[in-house]
Amino acid sequence: MARILLADDSGIVLSLHSYILENAGHDCAGVNNGYMALEALMRESFDMVVTDVNMPRMDGYELTRRIRTLDDYKKVPIIIISTEQEAKSKAKGLAAGADVYIVKPTDPAALVVYVNMLLAAG
Repeated sequence: MARILLADDSGIVLSLHSYILENAGHDCAGVNNGYMALEALMRESFDMVVTDVNMPRMDGYELTRRIRTLDDYKKVPIIIISTEQEAKSKAKGLAAGADVYIVKPTDPAALVVYVNMLLAAG
C-alpha cells in the first residue's frame, strides 16, 4: 500500500481520485493547493504525488518544480492531472518534473495503471 498525496482545488475531484486510489489499495491524503501540498510533504512521508495544474496560490507546475528540489522527493513519482490538454501544457508539466501528464476527465482504470506502474518502477 502506497501513501499518495492528492492536490486539487476541487473537493469533488479530490474525493473521486481518493475513492479510485483507495479502492486500488492505496492510502490517500488530499489538500486543495500547492502550498498545503508542500506543507504536507514536510510533515509526512508520501510515496507519490498526484496534482492538478490550476490551483490557487501555487499551480501544479510550480508545485512539481519545488517538489523536485526537496532531497526526500527528488525521485518520488508525480502525476499531473489537468483540463489543460494542449501539447505545450503537457510539455511544461513534464519539464517541471512530472512523470506522467493525464488530461481530465480521468479514466479510473488508467489512473490506477499509471499509479501502480510508477510505484513498481520506483
